[in-house]
Amino acid sequence: MHISLEVNGSAEQLDAEPGVTLLDALRERLDITGPKKGCDRGQCGACTVHVGGRPVLSCLTLAATVKEPVTTVEGLAEGEELTPLQQAFVDQDAMQCGFCTSGQIMSASAAIEQDVSDVREFMSGNLCRCSAYPNIIAAIDQARRTDATL
Repeated sequence: MHISLEVNGSAEQLDAEPGVTLLDALRERLDITGPKKGCDRGQCGACTVHVGGRPVLSCLTLAATVKEPVTTVEGLAEGEELTPLQQAFVDQDAMQCGFCTSGQIMSASAAIEQDVSDVREFMSGNLCRCSAYPNIIAAIDQARRTDATL
């Protein structure tokens, strides 16, 4: 089946089976490796991307059903300069092993954009095997204080 996606501002075309997930389409067909395949069951959040501005688990989303623009962690920054949130993750050492980082950043950016009051609850679907949770919350707080567009 022919699938058309807008990913990080670029129109992408691919041929894939109807059951191909958005995660597999991004990683295996389009070489976009920010979203990670952790559990492949929607339980860890490592595959989180934005579809139409909303965070979604790309391992549970069929690529053929996506009609709105997709943003991955690669699409957040302009060029090589980090966003304030990405810089806060560096500053606060919120990415120890780095496996969950892209999903954490995608969920965190949605939490900031939606002005979520209970960030811990909002982020509860993003697991960190290194237990960097205090650092992740500190990074989100730092990014919120910058009062910059994320």
